[in-house]
Amino acid sequence: MPVSQHGDPRTLGLNEDEVAARREAGQANVLPPRSGRSVGEIVRANVFTRINALLGILFVLVMATGSWINGAFGLLIVANSIIGIIQELRAKHTLDSLAVVGEARPHVRREGREYELAQEEIVLDDILIAKPGDQIIVDGEMVEAFNLELDESLLTGESDPVAKNAGDSILSGSFVASGTGAYRATSVGKNSYAAQLTAEASKFSLVHSDLQAGINRILKTITWILIPVGILTIVGQIRVGESDWRAIILSVTGALVPMIPEGLVLITSTAFALGVIRLGRRKCLVNELPAIEGLAHVDVVCADKTGTLTENQLAFSQLQLLKADGALADSAIRTDASGDRSEREALATEALRQLAAADPTPNASMAAIIEAIGIAKDPWAVQSAQPFTSALKWSGTSFTNGQNWVLGAPDVLAAHNAPAAEEASRLAAHGLRVLLLGEASVAVTDDAAPGDVSPVSLIVLDQQLRPDAGPTLEYFASQDVQVKVISGDNAASVGAVAESLGMDAGDPVDARSIKDEDWDRTVNNSRVFGRVTPQQKRSMVAALQKAGHTVAMTGDGVNDVLALKDADLGVAMGSGTSATRSVAKIVLLDDKFATLPYVVAEGRRVLSNIERVAKLFLTKTVYSSILAILVLLFSVPFPFQPIHVTITGWFTIGIPAFLLSLPRNNDKARPHFVGRVMTFGLPSGLAVAVASFTTYMLVRNPDFVGAHGAQAPTAALLALIIGSSWVLAVVARPYEWWKIALILLPLAGYGLIFNLDVTQRIFMLDSSNLDAMLVGTLIGLVAAVFIEALWWFLGIRGGKRPAIWVPREEREAARKQRQLEHEEFMLQRREKKEHRREEPVPAAD
Repeated sequence: MPVSQHGDPRTLGLNEDEVAARREAGQANVLPPRSGRSVGEIVRANVFTRINALLGILFVLVMATGSWINGAFGLLIVANSIIGIIQELRAKHTLDSLAVVGEARPHVRREGREYELAQEEIVLDDILIAKPGDQIIVDGEMVEAFNLELDESLLTGESDPVAKNAGDSILSGSFVASGTGAYRATSVGKNSYAAQLTAEASKFSLVHSDLQAGINRILKTITWILIPVGILTIVGQIRVGESDWRAIILSVTGALVPMIPEGLVLITSTAFALGVIRLGRRKCLVNELPAIEGLAHVDVVCADKTGTLTENQLAFSQLQLLKADGALADSAIRTDASGDRSEREALATEALRQLAAADPTPNASMAAIIEAIGIAKDPWAVQSAQPFTSALKWSGTSFTNGQNWVLGAPDVLAAHNAPAAEEASRLAAHGLRVLLLGEASVAVTDDAAPGDVSPVSLIVLDQQLRPDAGPTLEYFASQDVQVKVISGDNAASVGAVAESLGMDAGDPVDARSIKDEDWDRTVNNSRVFGRVTPQQKRSMVAALQKAGHTVAMTGDGVNDVLALKDADLGVAMGSGTSATRSVAKIVLLDDKFATLPYVVAEGRRVLSNIERVAKLFLTKTVYSSILAILVLLFSVPFPFQPIHVTITGWFTIGIPAFLLSLPRNNDKARPHFVGRVMTFGLPSGLAVAVASFTTYMLVRNPDFVGAHGAQAPTAALLALIIGSSWVLAVVARPYEWWKIALILLPLAGYGLIFNLDVTQRIFMLDSSNLDAMLVGTLIGLVAAVFIEALWWFLGIRGGKRPAIWVPREEREAARKQRQLEHEEFMLQRREKKEHRREEPVPAAD
C-alpha cells in the first residue's frame, strides 16, 4: 500500500513498466540466504565430516570380515548425519522466518508515491527514502538531502557523522544520523555492501567460537593420534601371533572406534541449534550463532533507558509556562485545560505547532506533543532546520519570519542556575522527561547556535515503565550480573526511573562531568549515567571490557549503534531503527526486556552442558587410547570386540551425553574450557583404562580359547563399565530424579546383557566365571573411588564445595519458572483462539 505521495517531477521514481523491465534484466535486489548455508550445503556439511569419514573407513573394513554385529557402530554415521541435518534445518527455518519479521522495510518512491516494500522488491534506479535511524541498504546517489548526515562508522570506523548533499554517492551499510533525504539505487543485490553485511551477520556458523575452537583442537589431536595407534595395534596383533586378517581388523577397530568422540561435534552443534530454536520461540532473533556462547559469559548489561526500561512512547503531561525573564509562571497548560489562553500560552502553543509542522520525522517526544497540541494549520516557511541528535541534545527551526525556535534539554539550553533549569531538575528527579522550548538569538544552523536562548516554557512528558523491567533487573541481581543504565536523558530522571524499578541506583552520574582521568573508575563503580553521548556510550563499553567484563549492550536508537557494535553482545529492540538491528547480534523482535534473562540462561545452558558432555567423551577417548597403548606394551591381544565398545559408548556415554546437553543449567560460565575438560578427562580416562586392563591381565588365561576365551574380556568390560558409569554419575551432578534414572537404566540393561544367554551369545560375552567377574567388579569400584575423589578435589580447588543434589532454592526457582512458562503458553493459546474467533468468515460464492 502507498504510504504517501510526492509531487517533485525530478524524483518521481520508476513506473511499473520500468520496474518489470529491471526485474527481467536481473537488476533486482536479490539477497543472499539469511542463514548462510543452503539445504544442499547443510546436508553435505553433516554427511561429509571428519568423524563420519573415520567411522566409514572402519565400518567398511569390519563389513569385509563378515561380522555384522561388530559393524553396529556404523549406525552412528547415519544417526550423526540425520540428527545434525534436522537440527540445522530447524535452526535455519527459525532464523529465516524471524529475519523476515525483523527485517527493515524501506520506503520506496515510485511514480511520485511512497511504498513500504520488502528489500527484495527494490530494483536498480529505485528512489529510496532516508530517515533518521534508517540503514542505507543499497549503494546509491543522493537526489534529495535536508540537513542529512550519515554515520559511516560501519564502513570506515570513523564515528563522526558526514554531511551529504544532492549528487553525493553513498554506500550501503551506513545509516542516517540526522536529517532526511532520498537516494537512487545504483548498485543492488550481491553487488552492494549491504548484501555482504547481511550474509555475514545472519550466517549459521560456529566461526569465532572459543568453545568450538577448543573442541576442534581436541579433535585434531585425536585424529593425529589415531593413525599411529592404528598402525601400532596392527603390529602388536601380528607380534602376538595373530595371523587371521579378520581378527586383526576387528582388534584394530575395537581399539580405534571408542577413541573417536563421534557424538561431541553432533551434540555441540545440536545444542547451539536448539538454542536458536528456543530463543526463536520467544521472538528472539540470533543474528550470529556464536552469540549464544557469548550469552553465558555476560556479567554486565548496559541497558538504555528509553525503549528498554521504559516504553518507546511518551505521554504529554503539562506545559509549564515561563515568564519573559525566565522565571516560572503561575499557571500551566494541561492536556485537559480549557478556557481562554494568555498571550504567553498562545506563543508557546503556536511555536510548538510550527515546530511540529516543520519536522518531517517526529521522534517520540514530538509525537507526544503533536498528539496533545496538534500541528499548525498555516505553517510558516522554513529557512533552515537543525535535526535532533544525541550529541547536541536539542533541535530547532529557523523560519523566514525571523523567528528561531529550539526545543531540547533544559540543562543544555538554559543557564545552569536559571529557574527553568532548576525546575526541570526538580521534575526530572520524579522520573519525568522535561524539554525546554525557547527562542534562539541566532539561526539554528549558525556555528554559534543556539546562542542566547530566551526560555518560553517547559514541556513535561510522562515515561511509562515496562512492566517486565523490574523482574528482569531482579533476576540479573540474583545471577550476579551487573546492570548499568546508560541514557542520553537527564541523569536525575534516569536515576528516578531505575529506583522506581527497585534498582539500587546509587548517585546518578552526569556523563558530561566525568573527567578523563576518572573515566574508567567512574564507569566501573557507578550504576546510572545520564547525558551520555553516542561516543561516550562506546567508551563506556570499552572501559568495562578493559576491566575484564563481558558486556551486553541493549538499545533501539541510532545513538546506540556504536556501542552495540563494540559490545561483546549487542541486543537490539525489534521496534528500534534498522541500523541497530543490523549491527546487533541478538534482536528482541517483540521488544520484551524480560526476554534477556532467557537469553542469558540459554547461553549458560549451552556452555555448561557442553562442558559436561566434553568430559564424558574425552574420558572415553583417553581410556581407549591408553588401552591400545597398554596392549601394545604388554604384547597381548586386544581384549574387546567392536560391539563391546559400541554398547559401552552408546549407553554410558553417547545417549546420556545427548540428554545431559538439554536441561537448564544456570552455572556461570568460566574461561579455560579446554583446560578444565582435560584436567578431569585425562585422569578419569587413565583410571578407567588401568582398571579394565588390570582386570584383563589378572583373569586372562592364554590357554582359554573359543567360548572360554571371552571370560577375561567380559570381566575387563565389567570393570570398564563400572568406572565409566561413575564418570557419568559424577558429571551428571547435581542430581534430579531423571538424572538418577539416566545412570541406573543403562546399568539395568548391562545386567540383562551380562546374564541372559541369548544376549551373551549376540554380544560375544561369557560371565560364567564368577571369580573373574568379582575381580572386575572390585577393580572397577576402586576406579570409581578414585574418580569420586578426583571430583571432590577439583571442586574444592575451584573454590566451591561440589553439590550432589540440586539445592532446594534452585528446585523451587525452577518450579516457579516452569509455572510461569506454562501460564505464558496458555495465555498465547487463548490469544490465538480469540484471534481466530475475531477473524471474519469468508462469504460464500
